[in-house]
Amino acid sequence: MTEVIDALLRVNLVGGLTILAVLALRIPARWRFGPEIAYRLWAAPPLAMVATLIPLRTGTPTLHALVNLAPAHFAPLLLALWAIGLMVAVTLLWRAQAAFLRAARAGRAGPAVVGVVAPRIVMPPDDGSYSQDERALIRAHEREHILRKDPRAGALMAAGQCLAWFNPLVHLAAHVARLDQELACDAAVLRRRPEARALYARTLLKTQLAGMALPLGCYWPARSRHPLEVRVELLRRPRGDGGLEGPLLIGAGVVTAAILAWAAEPPMPVSAQRPAIVADPYVPYGSGHMSVMLITWRAAPARP
Repeated sequence: MTEVIDALLRVNLVGGLTILAVLALRIPARWRFGPEIAYRLWAAPPLAMVATLIPLRTGTPTLHALVNLAPAHFAPLLLALWAIGLMVAVTLLWRAQAAFLRAARAGRAGPAVVGVVAPRIVMPPDDGSYSQDERALIRAHEREHILRKDPRAGALMAAGQCLAWFNPLVHLAAHVARLDQELACDAAVLRRRPEARALYARTLLKTQLAGMALPLGCYWPARSRHPLEVRVELLRRPRGDGGLEGPLLIGAGVVTAAILAWAAEPPMPVSAQRPAIVADPYVPYGSGHMSVMLITWRAAPARP
């Protein structure tokens, strides 16, 4: 039980540090390499968090005990509190999803992509507010979300928020990552339709922002600073040249974050000594005498 709480706290500590690094790098990376490349930085926190759970090294029990983050006598209480918080977070997520679906059925939501396994597009009501070309761009944007598997990424964010409900940095990261996801999707649509830049900007100015949360899906959150201004400003910038510099640098950074997180994981305690069976070399085989086996105790070799 103590190991579970200790691992949970360590995962959130590593994840929080990685989130802070991504928050510092996302805007410079966006302006240097474009929104699509910058969005990939958000792969670093989950990879680093998972890397802390890979026990590939061994050490002494004393060293392992020194790095425990949760006192043993508090472990049952902390685990119970975490489980209660997890259930509350899942309930709130389910209620938010149900509320968005009710609004969509009533024609008061959209544009958005709803669902994970079989995502579907929710379009704004056809009340004459959008021209046919504008509605075509909206559909292209939402289809791009589906092609890029963004609903699955959104579901992973929601799951992370439930599991780490007590970590404010995880909630901040999920919110900001959704914003970067939308910017990346805008860039992908315009990469396919560079001539529609002006029409795309006019369509964005007409789009109603989502006033409620959509945990399992893709949408542009309304609770952000000047969200439309950010998107329109990025539309004015020419797209990148598609070189390898950005992807290689971002990929190297993500992999480095995971390796550092794994390297910071404390060694597992060496397992208890196990018997090693060694034949007595002084008793010749087939001599008619009883064979003798000497049992010695050796410490398990440490794995690299």
